[in-house]
Amino acid sequence: METEPPVRSTRARLSEQARALAEQSDAHAVVLESILAPLRSTRLDDRAARQAALDVAAAALVDLRTTADGRQQDRLEPVVGAFERLKRDLRPLVRFGQLDVQFVEPPSNGRALPGDVAHSARAIARSAVLGVVDAAEARRVRIQWDCDGLNLLIAIRDDGSGETHAHDDSLRPIVEHVAALDGRLEVASTPGWGTDLAITIPLDPVPPAMLGDELTDLTARERDVLQCLAAGSRNDEIARELRISAHTVKFHISKLLKRTGARNRAELAALYGAAPTSR
Repeated sequence: METEPPVRSTRARLSEQARALAEQSDAHAVVLESILAPLRSTRLDDRAARQAALDVAAAALVDLRTTADGRQQDRLEPVVGAFERLKRDLRPLVRFGQLDVQFVEPPSNGRALPGDVAHSARAIARSAVLGVVDAAEARRVRIQWDCDGLNLLIAIRDDGSGETHAHDDSLRPIVEHVAALDGRLEVASTPGWGTDLAITIPLDPVPPAMLGDELTDLTARERDVLQCLAAGSRNDEIARELRISAHTVKFHISKLLKRTGARNRAELAALYGAAPTSR
């Protein structure tokens, strides 16, 4: 039985720790912004502002004690309940802050969310709102959740400067959450009109490839095609080297993708490189 190389294991662990720290930082930032919002509000007198800030702090402490052991991530959450919890997290900002946060409810009959998906979806929305607050350019942000039965669909739109790009540091926490759950993030910005984030998170984990069975029980031709693909050859190059048609190459690659569960050629090549029989 092969074990994960120590260097790779250490790197993965450190990456997960960094993501957890970033998420914790975002959660604390939301609480602090929520405490400051009533204190800064011009609509409240001093006594009401202090009481509102105390209420936010007390609620945050209760939530921290309830979720500190992390067990909530192992449970299923009704999609409406998960969204309601997000609204509760952001309610003080919505009530006392200068940003107009609009919520579009998910369908009540939507599939329940695995705990890790619900947890990350809320973290994504909180991070997006914090980014908008920090930039201080937008007046309005809209958060929408939907569910197609297989994926949680998150749409976040602001009316800021429209100069956000997928590789901006401000989006890094969101990118990391999406990547950790094998999701997809699309960023569309229009200068002067704002930014749209479209996020797709699968509700079921991607099944791991069965390296032992799936990549050892191959025909000689399939192995030849896979070896060429792992070497970086294009379809026409594989066809010439193996003296078969490009159509046949596509057929073999399609079959290999389906068999292993790999999502693209790069993943298929990576699986081949990780398979014990490829060494």
